[in-house]
Amino acid sequence: MRKTLLASATALALSATMSVMAASHSGDIKVGIILGFTGPIESLTPDMAASAELAFKEASDSGLLLKGAKITPVRADTTCVDAAVASSAAERLVTSENVVAMVGAACSGASTAIATKVAAPNGVAMISPSSTSPALTTLDDNGMFFRTAPSDARQGEVLAEVTIGRDIKEVAVTYTNNDYGKGLAESFGTAFKAKGGKVAISAAHEDGKADYSAEVGALSASGAEDLVVLGYLDQGGRGIIQASMDADAFSRFILADGMIGDSLIQNVDGDLTGTFGTLPGSESAGAAKFLDVAKASGMDGDGPYRAESYDAAALIVLAIQAGGSADRADIAKNIMKVANAPGEKILPGELAKGLKILAEGGEIDYDGASNVEFSEVGEAAGSYKEVEVAPKFNTIKVH
Repeated sequence: MRKTLLASATALALSATMSVMAASHSGDIKVGIILGFTGPIESLTPDMAASAELAFKEASDSGLLLKGAKITPVRADTTCVDAAVASSAAERLVTSENVVAMVGAACSGASTAIATKVAAPNGVAMISPSSTSPALTTLDDNGMFFRTAPSDARQGEVLAEVTIGRDIKEVAVTYTNNDYGKGLAESFGTAFKAKGGKVAISAAHEDGKADYSAEVGALSASGAEDLVVLGYLDQGGRGIIQASMDADAFSRFILADGMIGDSLIQNVDGDLTGTFGTLPGSESAGAAKFLDVAKASGMDGDGPYRAESYDAAALIVLAIQAGGSADRADIAKNIMKVANAPGEKILPGELAKGLKILAEGGEIDYDGASNVEFSEVGEAAGSYKEVEVAPKFNTIKVH
């Protein structure tokens, strides 16, 4: 179990503390948005960031946040592939920009590095909308890491269930060679075998290669007709699929969240109709309301991790209000308080309502766009959408 937040856990540098306090008194509160704006999921992150900024704008425009304070979002790029770059970007946000909390990171490796090297030592809460590695559940983060995306321990089971439900009994598996890929491949493989399926081969692939024909040759030699791709849609995963189609190696592709997005369909030369997979999502009242809120702002809310990004930002805003200040420690302490019962349910577009209730000393239970309900270690249980390409990714059902 992750360690819970201790009052004496982290002593912030005096200069940073004074800067944060000054910012909150002037009405300008900086919050970081640290995602992989370049790298293996770069086609997804602009809309994730815009969704987070939508929640910040909603709270700022209400005039109710700390009696008129405004949120100023500050973006930073982790690249999703280099832990040192991710840590350095987060360090800049925390020490130079004096952010009071962070939305992010996007990729699991980046979240691990930032949580342990920057967030925990500096007492800065971070809420990831898309880091799903099971290893993050037990991260020694001093109570500073939260996520609105569910763990892949659950996604692996759902994807296995969906695959077996389509009468697919044997698959080849390829996964990106990092925490995300390894954890998801293990979760899927264990669940698939338990349900009577056979994994003919499970092999890692590296991102950033120009040619994946050798990897596809080894996967195809296993004899499996269906290929499970647990990677990234803008990197190795897409390369594996393209090489497979060029070689006419597999009849169908089975995908997890990191592979699902319109850019995959747009950038693969060939027909992906029939390809299916899973990604976090629901058809709740909150999910529907988020689509309406996004549309009213000129955005499309129907995409991977956009709802979770809005929710991550909303939780930070509400935690600020619950603590009555932009103090970093107070924000971290109040995230769980506003995320779970008891309290009045708050949905997307209702941040002003939530801010008013908190200002009056009441309690809220933020459900948001993704049915937020945190476990004792600050992560969402989550539900999953089953999607299929026909001719674009369309939702089939929710699990």
